[in-house]
Amino acid sequence: MRSLIPTLLTLIAFSGPLLAAPNGADLFSRHCAACHGHTGEGGVGVPISLPDFLASVDDTYLARTIRLGRPGRIMPAFNSLSDAQVNAIVGHLRSWEPEGLKSSLSQRPIKGDAGRGKALYEKHCIVCHGERGEGGSGTGVTFSRPRDYPIIPPALNNPGFLASASDAVIRATLIRGRDGTPMSSFVKQGLSGQQIDDIVSYVRSFEEHPVDEVGHDDTETAIVMASSYGLSETVENLKRAAIGKNFRIIRVQHLESGFVEEGKEDRREVIVYFCNFNLIDSALKLDPRVGLFMPCRITVVERDRRVQLMAINPKYLAKLYNNHDMDESCQQMYDIYTEIMEEATL
Repeated sequence: MRSLIPTLLTLIAFSGPLLAAPNGADLFSRHCAACHGHTGEGGVGVPISLPDFLASVDDTYLARTIRLGRPGRIMPAFNSLSDAQVNAIVGHLRSWEPEGLKSSLSQRPIKGDAGRGKALYEKHCIVCHGERGEGGSGTGVTFSRPRDYPIIPPALNNPGFLASASDAVIRATLIRGRDGTPMSSFVKQGLSGQQIDDIVSYVRSFEEHPVDEVGHDDTETAIVMASSYGLSETVENLKRAAIGKNFRIIRVQHLESGFVEEGKEDRREVIVYFCNFNLIDSALKLDPRVGLFMPCRITVVERDRRVQLMAINPKYLAKLYNNHDMDESCQQMYDIYTEIMEEATL
């Protein structure tokens, strides 16, 4: 037995760091702060450090939200995190609760009437959360542009929300509201407990017709077309086609410009930048991340006397955004790219 003690001490010494509990603050900083702010104040994502929010939700709601995300909205599902890591993030969120404030949800059964709740929803909720509970448009970050709400109302018909929020969570949200946001207490608005239960029942009925999840797995990453013209003529055709679609040419440069010594760029690779400012403005309102591939650009490459045009496929990017609002915009951009490229190569 005595001979085993050094071995056990060695194992304990080396396993200590491996057994350390996940750091919720570090995990939040890495995975959540970019959207929700480092102190949960909100930004692209909704604010999650509000006292009314923390008092209206339980740990199950927080954990499921992290795990499931919001399909079709900007909130992704964090499938790669372990249960211990998810619980550590939940614990970090709870550290923001004011002294003495604890989440306490009534677990009494909901006995509401969805029919009556629908009429109440249309009167009190539809203006913010939409006719079918689809929520507000965009992400809430609109830079200096005017917007209707300081916080974009969440989607209530979202399968991720409905799977995460119990009836008690929905009821508590209606009762408390969200001080600091446009969501006011329904009790202060004069609704009775029964009327609130009716709205909860109507919101729960959205589960019967959930929104479709975004799915573009078979979408090509790029749009590629062959040109029967030479490189220079194809570039000129491309510029004319873009201008004809109400775009402004920003610049034309060799693809390698800035990456190699000036004058040594491959002259057979040219990139054309063009922009429609109204289009980019509307797209940025929906999701600021669209700025990663704006302004529009099409690359013209010559290899073995063959010329090709290439552009990133906006429909593929829609899958990466996880934002239903961007789907239509990405489809519009795909159509524009295709029309410009076809016109330049005819």
